[in-house]
Amino acid sequence: MTFLSRRAFTGACAAGALAVLTGRASARAASASPDPADLQAAISDLSHPPATASHLLIDRRGDRWYGTAGAADLTSGRPVRAGDRFRAGSVTKPFVATVVLQLWAEGRLDLDAPVTDCLPGLSLPRSFRRITVSHLLDHTSGLPDHRGQPDLSTPEAVLRHRFDHWTPHALVATVTHDRPKFAPGTRQEYRGINYVLLALLVEAVTGRPYADAIDSRIVRPLRLTGTLIPGGDPRLHGPHIHGYLRMTDGSLRDVTTYDQSSAWGEGELVSTADDLFRFQDALFSGALLPPRALEKLTTLPPPAVRMLDGGPARYSMGLQAVRVKGTLFWGKTGESYGYRTRMFASEDLGTRLVLSYTPTPLTTEEDMVVRIADLLVP
Repeated sequence: MTFLSRRAFTGACAAGALAVLTGRASARAASASPDPADLQAAISDLSHPPATASHLLIDRRGDRWYGTAGAADLTSGRPVRAGDRFRAGSVTKPFVATVVLQLWAEGRLDLDAPVTDCLPGLSLPRSFRRITVSHLLDHTSGLPDHRGQPDLSTPEAVLRHRFDHWTPHALVATVTHDRPKFAPGTRQEYRGINYVLLALLVEAVTGRPYADAIDSRIVRPLRLTGTLIPGGDPRLHGPHIHGYLRMTDGSLRDVTTYDQSSAWGEGELVSTADDLFRFQDALFSGALLPPRALEKLTTLPPPAVRMLDGGPARYSMGLQAVRVKGTLFWGKTGESYGYRTRMFASEDLGTRLVLSYTPTPLTTEEDMVVRIADLLVP
């Protein structure tokens, strides 16, 4: 398993922010629910980190709490509401992984098949022929770094490129110039491009857009009325939370409207806190996957497989594992410009949470997540 500090909900994939702890602690969940006033205080401090809004949905063994802070829209000052949509970023990946594992359970695809055989219509290098579907699912593919994507290291650059449009084939082409970084299955590196290929695989197997497969297999059966894959529409419709970025001159710019094609297949999802909670419940209860497929979601690669930084592998076939002071959580982080989402559940499902907030710096610390983690696992 992965042993992580109290920053365990912070999205280790983004910046290696989660520290690996030495020693093994027994998994356990705190017996008492946090004080609601403390939870409200944890999400109401919108200065650490700088943010315009936050909302948190928690369930502790049937005791549910929901709280909000800030404004969904700075222009109107409207407060955040439970049904507001937001960009969920890489929480898209568990949805894609669920569909892939459903297709595998139905006998329609082979997890051990080479991706070059599964996607013959793509111009993939021969050096990719050892990469299998499983390697894509758990980020052990070793795919090369991107070439030809814009530098988005400043908020001004993000705004300049907010309406750039990418096709999935163009995204894949950016990683076809070099050989894999490592032999597939031997190391782990979190890469969104793995799920671009998986979404293309879903389309090849089903003969439908991957968004339609997610809609018919997950969204509609679970009645996730606020959840969708926006496709080519850069806007958020209906009640939603706006995202903002702080420019280098100190001004705030609204980045809610953004072409999400650069995150095709791996980070496009729009959802609500209630919907993600319902998805989480269905996923772990077995409503979406049979037991042998569900096991894939909570199984990490062998101990010999390490992250590129030398730390233990922390991604399964669709989720990530984090341990906070001895308590193991499974879930996923998501980031989109102006938005961050954390969706996690303790291994015994005694504690479940969905947090969404709107940080304004391009990169920022995870103070809010740390405060919540300290309350959940004291």
